[in-house]
Amino acid sequence: LAKYPEIKTLMGPDPHLKWIVSGMVFMQLLACYLVKDLSWKWIFFWAYAFGGCINHSLTLAIHDISHNVAFGNKQAKWNRWFAVFANLPIGIPYSASFKKYHIDHHRYLGGDSLDVDIPTDFEGWFFCTPLRKLLWLFLQPLFYSLRPLYVNPKAITRMEILNALVQFSIDLIIYYLWGLKPVIYLIAGTILCLGFHPISGHFIAEHYMFLKGYETYSYYGPLNWLTFNVGYHMEHHDFPSIPGCRLPMVKKIAAEYYDNLPHHQSWIRVLWDFVFDDTLGPYSRVKRLCKLAKES
Repeated sequence: LAKYPEIKTLMGPDPHLKWIVSGMVFMQLLACYLVKDLSWKWIFFWAYAFGGCINHSLTLAIHDISHNVAFGNKQAKWNRWFAVFANLPIGIPYSASFKKYHIDHHRYLGGDSLDVDIPTDFEGWFFCTPLRKLLWLFLQPLFYSLRPLYVNPKAITRMEILNALVQFSIDLIIYYLWGLKPVIYLIAGTILCLGFHPISGHFIAEHYMFLKGYETYSYYGPLNWLTFNVGYHMEHHDFPSIPGCRLPMVKKIAAEYYDNLPHHQSWIRVLWDFVFDDTLGPYSRVKRLCKLAKES
C-alpha cells in the first residue's frame, strides 16, 4: 500500500455482485421446476454437471459477501441477510456459520484449534494413500461441516438459527410445490460439487504446501470466471476487503509482488497431484500456535 496507494481505491462494495447472485438463485429455482419430472439418474447428472456448479459458485459468493463486499461495511446486516438469500439453492444452512469461522481463518491462518480449515490429526493419519485421499476429497463437505464442531466449537448465534429457519422453510416450500426431486437436486449438487469436482480443486490449491515454505497459492486460470476469482488467493489474503471482481487489478498494479511467487495452473492437476503424490496429503498444511487477538 505504501508503494501503490491506488490499491485502496479497489476496496469497497461490488455493485454487480447482488445482481449476479440474484440471477444465480433464480436460475436454480427455475431448474427446480424443470427437473421435477426427470428420472433419478438425470436428477443426479444435472446436479453434478450444472446445479452443483452454481451452488459451489454461490458458496464462493457467500465467501465474498462475508467480507461485506455486497453492500459495504456500513451495511453489515444487509450483507448477512443477502448471504442467507444466496444460501437458498444450496439446500443446507451454511452462510451464517461460514461467516463466524471465516474471520478466524483470516486472523489466525493455520492457527492450531483456531483455523478450522486445518485437517485434524485423524484425517492426516488415516487419509494417507491414494485411495483414501480420493475418499477424503469425496467427503470434504462432511469434514468441512463437522470439523469446526470438534476443533473449535462455538455457541450457536441468532443469525445461524434464522439462517436455518429460512433455509428449511424454502426447502419445504419447494417440496410442497414440486416434490422431493428438486430438493434432492439442490442438496445433491451441493454435496457432489463441494467434494470431488474440478471446481473443488481450489480447496486444496489455496493453502496446501505444494512447495516447502509457501502456504498460500493463487490460480489464474479460466475457472475463476465461475468462482468469483477465488483463485486470486494470495491477493485475497493480502486485501480481504477487495471484492473478487477487482483482485486481478491488484495483481496487475503490484505485479512485482505476485508474478514470481509459485502458483497453480490447473485445479484438476492440483487434485491429481494431491491424490497420487506421496508427499501430499491432509497433513500438508502449515500449523502454528497463535495468540488470541483482543476483540475491539
